[in-house]
Amino acid sequence: MKNVSIGDYSSAERGVCGMAKNTDDLRLGRRQQPVIDAFDRRILAALAADSSQSYARLGEAVGLSAPAVHERVRRLRQSGAIKGVHAALDGAALGKPLLAFVHVEAAGWGKSERLMQVLQFPEVEEMHSVAGDTSVLFKVRTASPQALEAFLAQIHAVPGVTGTRSYIALSTYLERPVQAGVTDSWPDMPLPE
Repeated sequence: MKNVSIGDYSSAERGVCGMAKNTDDLRLGRRQQPVIDAFDRRILAALAADSSQSYARLGEAVGLSAPAVHERVRRLRQSGAIKGVHAALDGAALGKPLLAFVHVEAAGWGKSERLMQVLQFPEVEEMHSVAGDTSVLFKVRTASPQALEAFLAQIHAVPGVTGTRSYIALSTYLERPVQAGVTDSWPDMPLPE
């Protein structure tokens, strides 16, 4: 007897009405959520701290052999858990000491093809679609207040933008990439003073 699957029958034969479009392959393009264990998290934390480490050094740090670490890093890259390896640059050393977060208010959803064009400016570090009283949030690093003003002029020239609010960082106490750790149990009480 031939092995058959439900996809071998027409929608009429399956008793499904009005579903003429075959959707069998619809979810194939989605990435599976990677299974990340404690070793993976330790490897990811070590790489986040210093991505130039050798597999042997990583292995020593997490208690695995270099080939085992290499295989886990390959799997983490393939799954998308590791998106890339980047150098951490110092904005002030590069002549861009002013860090600002710009909230963009817009009629409608806010994200438009014209607004996306401001991503071409190297001052833009991040762009997020956000919930709340703002549509879009930018993280920008500029050379001066005048450069920030020029960036804001670009934003205000976008049709549909109704306003902006800028928050300039005076000091940065923590700036880090995504961390490998997960808080399993949040404290019931606030942190001590």
